Amino acid sequence: MGSSYAAVKDESEGSGDEKPETGQFTEGEKVLAYHGPLIYDTKILKAEFRKKEWKYFVHYLGWSKNWDEWVGADRLMKPTEENLEKQKKLFKNQTGDKQTKGRVPAGKQKSAAEKELKTESKSLATVGKKRKSDPVVEAKDSDDADPLLKIALPGTLKKQLVEDWEFITQMGKVVKLPRSPSAEEIFKKYIDFKTKRDGAVEDSLVEVLNGLRSYFDKSLPAMLLYPQERAQYASVVPQGSTISPSSIYGAEHLLRLFVKLSELLVHINMEQEALTQLQQKLADFLKFLQRNQSNFFLTSYG
Repeated sequence: MGSSYAAVKDESEGSGDEKPETGQFTEGEKVLAYHGPLIYDTKILKAEFRKKEWKYFVHYLGWSKNWDEWVGADRLMKPTEENLEKQKKLFKNQTGDKQTKGRVPAGKQKSAAEKELKTESKSLATVGKKRKSDPVVEAKDSDDADPLLKIALPGTLKKQLVEDWEFITQMGKVVKLPRSPSAEEIFKKYIDFKTKRDGAVEDSLVEVLNGLRSYFDKSLPAMLLYPQERAQYASVVPQGSTISPSSIYGAEHLLRLFVKLSELLVHINMEQEALTQLQQKLADFLKFLQRNQSNFFLTSYG
């Protein structure tokens, strides 16, 4: 969801055109909203008439407020029986959850969408010295809980994220695919770099990278794409395809994963020692991306 990558400039100035008295939706109204291939329960927090059309600032129920964003009416719909049925079918197709019946509660949307992601959490949670406690993931009750994992992006990579946002949302461009190097190849280059520098690579680091690759593959279609990129994704990774996003997408989308990673890992209970070691490994990988920024990232989009 794009609002986490860059701050959208507030378009508070009106266009000077006479605006309708009311829009199709109203503040405080609970509606359904498309995001990626799925439909989510949302609540409209603000409604403003901008550039000859109504825009709505929505909160995705059951999700962190970091996902809140401005959307057009074309992405919203009333929670009619027909639309609720459409929501259910799309969700079942995406998650493969055959047990889902009726309307999908907001909390279930998040937990089910992350169900597959959690299966990779063990690799990331058991970094370094083996823990005494059971490393099985445990869900927190509050969606607003502070993330356990704090990931600090180097300044130049933050700038890269802003430029990424500008290319796509402001200029209408997208990353040309497939990317070279791909995310998969970047992970391999990092392993080669560590092997050459240190003489060997710890098994725990390999587990972390395998976990990152799995998170990337499973979260990209639902969490790492802007709306403008959905059609492109459908063409390069057709439904039912065995193609992994990590073999097609590159550093631009991989960097977006690190913005979302603390939210994905909020469901993991980790001992402080393991958490510290995981943070160190992720920070080192980000430094590797930064050092190779000119080789890994595009300077312009197609």
